[in-house]
Amino acid sequence: MNRRTFSKVTSLTLIGSGLMAAFPSLATDFKAKSKLRLGGPLFEKFDSPETWVAAVKNTGYRAAYCPIGLDAGKDDIKAYKKAADKADILIAEVGAWSNPISPDKKTAKEAFEKCTASLDLADQIEAKCCVNISGSKDAEIWAGPHQDNFSEDTFDLIVETTRKIIDQVKPKNTFYTLEAMPWIFPESADSYLRLIKAIDRKAFAVHLDPVNMVTSPALFFRNGDMIKDCFKKLGPYIKSCHAKDLILKKQTFMPQFDEVQPGLGQMNYRVFLSELAKFPEVPLMMEHLQTAEQYKAGAEYILGVEKEIS
Repeated sequence: MNRRTFSKVTSLTLIGSGLMAAFPSLATDFKAKSKLRLGGPLFEKFDSPETWVAAVKNTGYRAAYCPIGLDAGKDDIKAYKKAADKADILIAEVGAWSNPISPDKKTAKEAFEKCTASLDLADQIEAKCCVNISGSKDAEIWAGPHQDNFSEDTFDLIVETTRKIIDQVKPKNTFYTLEAMPWIFPESADSYLRLIKAIDRKAFAVHLDPVNMVTSPALFFRNGDMIKDCFKKLGPYIKSCHAKDLILKKQTFMPQFDEVQPGLGQMNYRVFLSELAKFPEVPLMMEHLQTAEQYKAGAEYILGVEKEIS
């Protein structure tokens, strides 16, 4: 996955035209009808809690990525938190994208510090979660496959590292979560359960991205069953979800998957949204698209499915 080449904080300030002017019907329809806490990156500039709220409202989103970075002062954090509460905007997640289990000690130390700072920010602004992946034993590709990623030693290192992150911050208002990736723990619902038991911290939870858990054609074609299994086993632990879609390339001898805009692939959004409806305060955050138009189309597809099943 190339997800982590995107900075979830910087993506919030991408330069673009105002979405109210471009997509007035999306904001109006979403606000009037949707029960989903749907969100995504913003393409409007903002420089204050008030202009941030306006930008979120202009898209019709009811959830948002954290609007400020790790360098934000306490007054700014409080101001954005107050503005979010007043506007009924759920701050979904603070990204801690880094590799705290890197075999390179300097990289691992810097990643650990980023994780603790991100978790602290999430706790202060009361985001639903702070999210990272476990990392990788690859010293060069921080989110890449490695022969040792699925070893028991790596599992134990993930447990130890996650405990240290949580124990240093001791969050009261948020959770530290690990997002599944195809090439390291947790890669399945059962792997999540094993980590939850081993980490043994109330502040550890789940960030669900079903696309990242599709590791074979069998799972791809039966992804609805996989999604049901995730919610059955992990439901109460899920704090935020990502919304993407997936295609399986044809005319290849080995499986190759590509991420696409929601609605252009074969992920079972009817099942996904039906299960998510049981947890109305769990946000669904779109990611990895390039333009405001793509996010608009993705949101319209998701909202259309929601309407069909409601």
